[in-house]
Amino acid sequence: MTTPRTDAPPAPAAVRRRLGVIGVAFLIVAASAPLTVIAGGVTSTFSVTHVAGMPVAFILLAAALAVFAIGYAAMSRFVTNAGAFYAYVAQGIGRPAGVGASVVALVAYNLMQIGIWGMFGFQVSMFIAEKTGADIPWWVGVVVGIVIVGWMGVNRVDLSAKVLGVLVAAEFVVVIVFDVVAFAEPAAGFSTVPIEPSSLFVPGVGAVLAFGIAGFMGFESAAIYSEESKDPRRTIPRATFLAVAVIGVFYAISSWALALAIGVDKIVDPAGITPEEAGPPLFFGFVAERLGVVWVDIMSLLFITSIFAALVSFHNAVARYLFSLGREGVLPAKLAAVGRNGAPWAGSVAQSVLALVVVALFAVAEVGWDPAAGPYPVITLFTWLTNTGALGLVLLMAVVSVAVVGYFRRDHRGVGVGSRLVAPIVAAIALAIVFVLILTNFTVLLGQAEPDLTTYLLPAIAIVPGVIGVMWGYRLRRSRPDVYARIGHGGDETAEQLGTAEFGAPGAGR
Repeated sequence: MTTPRTDAPPAPAAVRRRLGVIGVAFLIVAASAPLTVIAGGVTSTFSVTHVAGMPVAFILLAAALAVFAIGYAAMSRFVTNAGAFYAYVAQGIGRPAGVGASVVALVAYNLMQIGIWGMFGFQVSMFIAEKTGADIPWWVGVVVGIVIVGWMGVNRVDLSAKVLGVLVAAEFVVVIVFDVVAFAEPAAGFSTVPIEPSSLFVPGVGAVLAFGIAGFMGFESAAIYSEESKDPRRTIPRATFLAVAVIGVFYAISSWALALAIGVDKIVDPAGITPEEAGPPLFFGFVAERLGVVWVDIMSLLFITSIFAALVSFHNAVARYLFSLGREGVLPAKLAAVGRNGAPWAGSVAQSVLALVVVALFAVAEVGWDPAAGPYPVITLFTWLTNTGALGLVLLMAVVSVAVVGYFRRDHRGVGVGSRLVAPIVAAIALAIVFVLILTNFTVLLGQAEPDLTTYLLPAIAIVPGVIGVMWGYRLRRSRPDVYARIGHGGDETAEQLGTAEFGAPGAGR
């Protein structure tokens, strides 16, 4: 393990710039967790919505996100900052808005990362119980996992990329095996209904899109690694488009295969899927029947490593946001500390400590939980936090689309009108619609029959901090003009310190 130093100077460019297109793409796809989405997310969507058109939803969402990526990639050529969204909004809309975006990003990425620990802990405890008979509390596996993720976080980023590369490759292999078997031996015969648009545009389409967008969360994180990429001007755009294309096509084909494995008639029948088989059992039940118990064990283990890969990726995102904000003085400067290997170790440690605290609070709150209500860490920690995090990230992407228009408004920088104006406007509208759909279907996402306090409190946790952040930004303008001047431009300053020519000139952040 690399020994962190609080007084370590900025790492040399040769140390920090280790990631190529494939490395960044693996970090992105790992956050999306393909096996988790198919075996957990899509099965749950079919169970709750009874809409068979999930493959069409993935294609539509991939198209919308690809449009978003056009403007996002264009801006990434000129803004290189580990704070990504924060820097984009600061330079495209204004510094106070940038601070607001940074707070929403920190909250959203932490919610995603910490929430996923709930699913991880439950799956680990269930796997151990099935194989050994030992009853291990869910939070024990989480604590061990947090330590491992934290260790990876303070080491070289390419170590994470290599580990995640192996895990993601294994995920793809087993899901492809499932797809082949499902297409070859469908439960109720081959059908093209799941890929027909008419199967999506039925009552419940809003909930399907709201569920589906969560499967892409993490794809937008490429720019977070811009300061650690070999050639950020080329690496970040290429990795982003590669990830969107791979994720969209793979999810569409695999969700079609899953629909065939379950049976379309069973999906669309409100009483077709029983509570006992809803969710992941739909996937693993088919695997057990067609491939046998050994494959169930393999896929169950990879299901856990899939979740782990997402945890590492989101952990890295939080660490780099904390590094960026600490470097620019918006947060305590100690959070900008890096080790000799270039990893933002202080941000990594801070995220690990926060995860431990939140998990401990949920573990204590479990006392008195009725097991009949479902697995506690999945129903509460996972469902509440990840859906709220997805809401915050969709809001951020909509705001970033507006920021792209603002960034190129005064100086087009040779970027065509399609990339700097048309695509960002279309993306902003599309993402705003998805944001509204998530809000209006939040009870469905939380599995609630009727709204309660969490229905309103959780969205507020994703949105209100952004408003507070904007107000903090205006306060910094009055009280600390030196800090205010650096907001959103830390990556540019670092480029000057390192003597590189990779970074574009700062935009007109206001």
